[in-house]
Amino acid sequence: MTKKHCYAFNTYVLYIKIMNNENNTNPQSGINLNMYGWNDKLDQLKKESLYSTLAHGRVSIVHRTCYEIVSENGLFQCELTGNMMYGKSDFELPCTGDWVIFQPFDENKGIIVDMLPRERTLYRKKSGTVADKQAIASYVDKAFIVQSLDDNFNVRRVERFMAQILEENISSVLVLNKADLDFDRQSVEGQIRHIACQIPVFFTSIRQPETILRLRESISEGETVVFVGSSGVGKSSLVNALCEKSVLLTSDISLSTGKGRHTSTRREMVLMNNSGILIDTPGVREFGLAIDNPDSLAEVLEISDYAESCRFKDCKHINEPGCAVIEAVNSGALDSKVYASYLKLRREAWHFSASEHEKRKKEKSFTKLVEEVKNRKDASR
Repeated sequence: MTKKHCYAFNTYVLYIKIMNNENNTNPQSGINLNMYGWNDKLDQLKKESLYSTLAHGRVSIVHRTCYEIVSENGLFQCELTGNMMYGKSDFELPCTGDWVIFQPFDENKGIIVDMLPRERTLYRKKSGTVADKQAIASYVDKAFIVQSLDDNFNVRRVERFMAQILEENISSVLVLNKADLDFDRQSVEGQIRHIACQIPVFFTSIRQPETILRLRESISEGETVVFVGSSGVGKSSLVNALCEKSVLLTSDISLSTGKGRHTSTRREMVLMNNSGILIDTPGVREFGLAIDNPDSLAEVLEISDYAESCRFKDCKHINEPGCAVIEAVNSGALDSKVYASYLKLRREAWHFSASEHEKRKKEKSFTKLVEEVKNRKDASR
């Protein structure tokens, strides 16, 4: 039996169980979903669903074949219906932070039958692909870009994260962690000057409680914050410090490299006491851009401040005459490294956008072909 047929069979069995256990409920109850971000708008979206009478909840953890859901009646482990599993692209499947509708059965199990429309979803380009997206977290209010103040610090990586986060209308915050280490603060502040004038910047260390307090105070009640960054920068330790208890696994510093070992292997949502919702993510070695509008990058890297003075409105800021951006680079007003980063990110974003456009054209042509074949069959009957 193939994996696909096996899954279809399992789904059929699950539906049989549902019919036989319709009144079963999770013994855990009394969870206030408003603390997890549920609001009137989401309530209205659920009412518009074909499954409005079923239970709803938020995805807290995504496993390979199942999802952990936080609901009013407790925690549930759910699987997808066959239609959802095989009728959607990978990036359209539920991710951490999504709101879903499900049918409970067998005490704490269920089947996800629908997903509410996404908002403020953080994506990246899926590794090893040209134009496929991967959903990291949804319904995100803020993204904490975590960098550690050791060899990991890389301002170009921060710019990359900022570019993708801005694309989704999510607020960015730069968290420079391990501030207890010996580092050149003046040099770091100089490198991030163009970033610090756009987004909040926090220097943090779990060994300096006052820095954690300031970071905690920046998170409002009901706000969803996702942590992104490379491996070993201390994201999980920060989450534990913010929650004032161990909610995520952490690991010791490697004696050979002096860096934290990679700990998080999944995207996990946790609730802070009387505050926000935190989503920890595994460290990434590669964060490819999944941006549909390459021109939006000009805002991230302050290019737009000079672009308004360019001779041509459609100036690409490469070699056009009368380009105010190039003039700013030549005069030293715009950092040449920032400009080079802009060109690199723009090329990457343009390549993704063009590939995505071509992919949509092929999918549209295929859909049209399927409809034509179907119409011919119907006409011949």
